[in-house]
Amino acid sequence: MASHNESIIREPLITGKDITYAKITEDILSPVENKPNKAWWIGFTVASLGALLWVFAVSYTFWYGIGAWGLNKTVGWAWDITGFVWWVGIGHAGTLISAVLLLFRQNWRNSINRSAEAMTIFAVICAATYIVAHMGRPWLAYFSLPLPNQYGSLWVNFNSPLVWDVFAISTYFSVSLVFWYTGLLPDIATIRDRAKGLRRRIYSIMSFGWSGSVKTWQRFETVSLILAGISTPLVLSVHTIVSMDFATSLEPGWHTTIFPPYFVAGAIFSGFAMVQTLLLVTRKVLGLENYITMFHIESMNKIILLTGSIVGVAYLTEFFIAYYSGSEYEQYTFLNRFIGPYWWAGCMMYGCNVLMTQLMWFKKVRTNIPIAWALSIIVNIGMWFERFVIIVVSLHRDYIPSSWAMFYPSWIDVSVFIGSIGVFFTLFLLFIRVLPSIAMAEVKLLLKSASEQAKKKLIDEGHVEESQAEFYKESLTKFDSVEIADYEKV
Repeated sequence: MASHNESIIREPLITGKDITYAKITEDILSPVENKPNKAWWIGFTVASLGALLWVFAVSYTFWYGIGAWGLNKTVGWAWDITGFVWWVGIGHAGTLISAVLLLFRQNWRNSINRSAEAMTIFAVICAATYIVAHMGRPWLAYFSLPLPNQYGSLWVNFNSPLVWDVFAISTYFSVSLVFWYTGLLPDIATIRDRAKGLRRRIYSIMSFGWSGSVKTWQRFETVSLILAGISTPLVLSVHTIVSMDFATSLEPGWHTTIFPPYFVAGAIFSGFAMVQTLLLVTRKVLGLENYITMFHIESMNKIILLTGSIVGVAYLTEFFIAYYSGSEYEQYTFLNRFIGPYWWAGCMMYGCNVLMTQLMWFKKVRTNIPIAWALSIIVNIGMWFERFVIIVVSLHRDYIPSSWAMFYPSWIDVSVFIGSIGVFFTLFLLFIRVLPSIAMAEVKLLLKSASEQAKKKLIDEGHVEESQAEFYKESLTKFDSVEIADYEKV
């Protein structure tokens, strides 16, 4: 619950004048209840074309086999596993925002958790498509699960990290889906009560009979806390298990104990960057500047800065471990990232993830929307190259020079990756069209305590010390949704 005794010096989580519960409902449900605007149609058309490209590329792969990809005898894992790890990492921010920040009672999550949770679901779906495509025979996908004996005596190898992936990703997807949909129930019921005809019937089924009674809300909050408690360990466990695909091998550059925490920090890093990429456009196109404020944007940029710095320390630690190990194979693997034929990929990895991220130490960068949006895209480009460097650059030159080989992606590799991005954005655009992108019920909790108009009322009535009021007014200068002229006479 939001506190009604919040300090005046805290920056507002809702901006704008004359904000009421009814206005919050109208603003957030406007994209759902009204016809989509031109910007949505343009985005949806481009994303749909990307999704069609994915359907074609994956169908081509199934028809001609994995040989359609650019894989060779030396580099067996390439764009497919790179894309898989990249998408799983992007899906981490949703669970972190929803679960961890809920347990820590961080109210700034209320405006961004819904979209972040949806992003998690769609990112994990995109990651799963890589696994299915790599199978070659997807109709046998159920062989990756432990089956009853009537299906045959062949069981999965429980010692394999690839099997751990199946359990980790499926558990993560299931819990995230339940958490996301549970949080949607109050808002779906609101849409149901405002709709008519077939729409009312559809949303009535989706709301599972939500009545809004006190007992219903008590159960809702209890279930939310339980799911948050279950989801929090998943933030750490899922990408830890993904990292074990590499860390449990004997490949130089892979068999290192730093991979689990390093991968988790990198996943949160790329996940928050994708949240920024999506929400900075969404708030503008859907007119949600009063609910996704500069405080939310700066807070996420601070987390990107923190996790990016952790990733930078992990890079330095990797080089030190290689140097201190005394293993010439390990040392050459890391040296090869700078002087080998893939030096450009290593430069993209370190430049995008470490150097560019350090710009966020400056407040003017953190609060500049075009720059923040550009940096969020740069971070995700850098994180993709990180996975490419770890996988391809580590594999293409092994212990035996006679087995060295270069990996060149085929047009199918590129098409599957671009197509997966199209699938992701198609799903996200459909989501904001049929469901509220902001949790209305949770945002309304903040109206009387953490909104700009509530704080301004306290200042107007003289309940705030002059020094605190001045400090508060100075903090509002960075907000693009606040009219500073309203405070000049206060």
